[in-house]
Amino acid sequence: MPNFNIPCISDSLHPLQFRGKTKRWLLSGLLLPLTISAGCSDHHKPTSAVSRPVKVFRIEDQAVARASSFAGEVRARIETPLSFRVAGKLLERKVDVGDPVLKGQLLAILDGNDYHLAVQGLRAQLASAQADSNFLRDDLARYRELLAQQVISPPEFERHETAYTAARERTAALAAQLAQALNQLTYTELHADRDGVVTALAVEAGQVLVAGQAVVTLAQLDEKEIHFDVPEHRLAEIRRQQAVNVSLWSEDNRLIKARIREIASAADPASRTYRVKASLLEGLDAAQLGMTATVHIAANNASGIVVPLSAVYTPQNQPDHPLVWLVDEQAATVKSVPVKLGETLAGERIAVDGVAAGQLLVSAGVQRLAEGQTVRLPGQPSLPNNRGSKEGL
Repeated sequence: MPNFNIPCISDSLHPLQFRGKTKRWLLSGLLLPLTISAGCSDHHKPTSAVSRPVKVFRIEDQAVARASSFAGEVRARIETPLSFRVAGKLLERKVDVGDPVLKGQLLAILDGNDYHLAVQGLRAQLASAQADSNFLRDDLARYRELLAQQVISPPEFERHETAYTAARERTAALAAQLAQALNQLTYTELHADRDGVVTALAVEAGQVLVAGQAVVTLAQLDEKEIHFDVPEHRLAEIRRQQAVNVSLWSEDNRLIKARIREIASAADPASRTYRVKASLLEGLDAAQLGMTATVHIAANNASGIVVPLSAVYTPQNQPDHPLVWLVDEQAATVKSVPVKLGETLAGERIAVDGVAAGQLLVSAGVQRLAEGQTVRLPGQPSLPNNRGSKEGL
């Protein structure tokens, strides 16, 4: 019989080393069957559907009057910057910002010494030219008699006639220049061309101005309007001649009737908004220039479907596609339905399109649901009592 020499473990290992390895072998032998058993059970045991309790909301067909609000400012419809028609040094300014003015009232005065001198010079030249013209006219009459007596030749008479014509036309030219100089002298005074109120001043006394430089901004008070900016995605809600309501910050409870007069054809390059102007139809005395106002615009196509804000959610991979969970009451499962959002309303509600009245929606816990998941509905009289309990409310 062969003799096998089996080495003794205790002969080759230190007692402490032998004890440690023995523990590891024992632990491995105990854990291996458990691991195999757990792996087999995961593959062969069927996954049970988890029924999650939810809070639901029954959609009702409601008549919702949606309205948009925009902050604006009271402005005058006609606001004109007034300026001198001639250049010069500003001697005096007669008005300040906020002063009411009447038509023809003096607003500012320029130094008119140069224009006075120009008028005097032209008057002297005109007088000289007029004297020459009168002399040549009388002289021409004498030469006409000499021509009739055949004392002078026709060319000599024509020479005197031409001199008189030139003097006469020079007189007319100087008269026109004098009239122009007189006009420029009157332009050294700036008068209001209409009734209104001063809203801005651009210059001060002592400043040298050029012709056409703005001096006073005059606003006409018989027509007032509200200027407000509308973002491009809300522009479709507004149309020209649309009736709107306006409330002033000073009188928040009072609504003033207005009408959309103008909508900008191009967006502002900085804010990317469209400037809209609404003419006030009443309350002109209460609406002072520069006041803060709120324009209330009713939606053209208001929706009657309103759901809680908590019922709407957006997937992480599609943040621009809002969804709601529609409950199948027969199968007690949920299905995601895309919706189009409308205006946000009071009471944490929002108007939507894409669902119908009478349908049942999940109104709480929407982020924890999955497509086709079984849910437990609360025990309400209008819902099946065998589909869930009050758990989860």
